[in-house]
Amino acid sequence: MAIFDVGVIVQQLHSARDDWREAQQRSREAGGREFPAREAVAAVVESLKGALFPMRLGPTELRQESEDFYVGHTLDAALHALLAQARLELGYTARHTAAEPAQLDAAALDKVRRFAQALPGIRRMLDSDVLAAWHGDPAARSVDEVLLCYPGVLAMIHHRLAHQLYLLDLPLLARIVAEIAHSQTGIDLHPGARVGGSFFIDHGTGVVIGETAVIGERVRLYQAVTLGAKSFPAGDDGQIKKGLPRHPVVEDDVVIYAGATILGRVTLGKGAVIGGNVWITHDVPAGGHVTQAVSRAGSQA
Repeated sequence: MAIFDVGVIVQQLHSARDDWREAQQRSREAGGREFPAREAVAAVVESLKGALFPMRLGPTELRQESEDFYVGHTLDAALHALLAQARLELGYTARHTAAEPAQLDAAALDKVRRFAQALPGIRRMLDSDVLAAWHGDPAARSVDEVLLCYPGVLAMIHHRLAHQLYLLDLPLLARIVAEIAHSQTGIDLHPGARVGGSFFIDHGTGVVIGETAVIGERVRLYQAVTLGAKSFPAGDDGQIKKGLPRHPVVEDDVVIYAGATILGRVTLGKGAVIGGNVWITHDVPAGGHVTQAVSRAGSQA
């Protein structure tokens, strides 16, 4: 006698899928997978991490004299795999249009080529992030420790890659890359957020940074900081409007301590210091200090 009614559950799941597909009008979905696979994207990211930092995040047996060969081989394989996933996303996005397969193939190739061309710049930005963590944490013993162990650095490796995909209008791939880091670090950093160089998230757990946040150079955040939206305006149809600037602007050299919540399209001016556990929905001037008690610039926290 069967312990579980697996056959019945299978049929119910089949019915649920049918209902979903009908509601979403995904008439082509029954023909097979049309969208990127999380496992495939995760493998691409791991390969890209190895290509960006071969002697630290590459294979343990790698020697420096073989570094360029490894990077070339790994990068070629990763970009081909990414091309396949990009083609799936573009096909999924265009599933209700008259786009020709050749057009989608060409568009995917163009986007992945541009992504590849951005990798040297991404590596240099990540170098600045690693150095910011090294200089910003007195407990750090080496830059290698920072690169190998710090969740904030791992989140930024994923973010720099995800943001480039986002800029190339591959938002699903970008979100998958970001959410892989989110699940590993507890840092929820939307791929649309614009983050300047030398960015350091210390400890990291519970940090939330929204899609339209803009962060300048040499900014430091601690755990449980939120750069979020204050409200979500709706259109005439009652649905939330997408894409509006709704998250904070953080200018250069700002420090935000643990547990601070900054909401809405407010600006934290250059060099501002935001104390722990404050709730801010107003602008903070350049050089301003905000604590739970009172702002030195004269505004109540």
